[in-house]
Amino acid sequence: MVLTRRTLLGTGLALPLAAAGLSGCSRSTPDPLRLMVPNAPGGGYDTTARVLAGAINQGREDAAAEVFNLAGGGGLVGLSRLETERGNPDLMMMMGLGVVGAALAATPRRTLSRTTPLARLIGESEILLVRSESPYDTFGELAAAWTQHPARVRVGGGSLPGGPDHLATYALAAAIDVPASRVRYSSHDGGGPLLTALLRRDVDLAVTGVLETIDQLRSGSVRALAVTSSRRVIDGVPTLMEQGVDVEFENWRGVLAAPGLDAGAADRLVDLLRAGVRSQAWEAAARRNGWTSRWLAGEEFGDFLVEEERRTAVLLAGAGREDATG
Repeated sequence: MVLTRRTLLGTGLALPLAAAGLSGCSRSTPDPLRLMVPNAPGGGYDTTARVLAGAINQGREDAAAEVFNLAGGGGLVGLSRLETERGNPDLMMMMGLGVVGAALAATPRRTLSRTTPLARLIGESEILLVRSESPYDTFGELAAAWTQHPARVRVGGGSLPGGPDHLATYALAAAIDVPASRVRYSSHDGGGPLLTALLRRDVDLAVTGVLETIDQLRSGSVRALAVTSSRRVIDGVPTLMEQGVDVEFENWRGVLAAPGLDAGAADRLVDLLRAGVRSQAWEAAARRNGWTSRWLAGEEFGDFLVEEERRTAVLLAGAGREDATG
């Protein structure tokens, strides 16, 4: 997570895969790579994992990647499963900032120290959405109303406290001088339920990942006021910085493996991921979904996670635990 001025770089994805024949044993039929998604089908982790598995399968006959979902606890059910698979070279988990935040917000607090970091894959902007008939045509108009009457602006996100939508909301509030204690933020179980809440008028502003909103934007049922990235990722949608709001926020996704892997097994999994993200199928999906390459592997990714946990803990202490939901 990079914080410059009020700039935030979110973290976030881990892909569960299972690697064939990485235990050093000789096998006539390789075990499939299993890529765990720690939330329900259809969300950002799930889409990224399925694109990745397809890219790996396309490039290698000896590594058939299978995706499965194990939802619950903002990703912590999947994390617990991964932690129990010590030494398993055939399992990986998709993850990101949402898992980091959920672990830190848990009681007792958890970290990712009992996993094997493999690689950070991509960065993705958050997007700010309103209903098509909303009175706010720009984020500046919404910000003026939010600053003047904080209780009247209900914000929804598709992540739990500590997740990217939650942290991005509080970054926005801080940038326009809305006190954290006055923010009315509600959590929803992913982008789908969040968009339903927006259309049902349960929230006035939806903060979520770009990938989860593309179909609704194309249908015209919602409008985008801004993206949180440093550059435009959707035609016609300005960045916050372009509108004079000093916030830059990027979520990320990456992959973890089970604890206790030897160096050779971890290196082989990293090699599979590297080949996957260099494939034409992956690059096409990245362009289509507005993903930015954020490749970082092995020990460097592990160091990044430690720093990301530290910074996310600071953000949670200062903002995310005071939601004024009433």
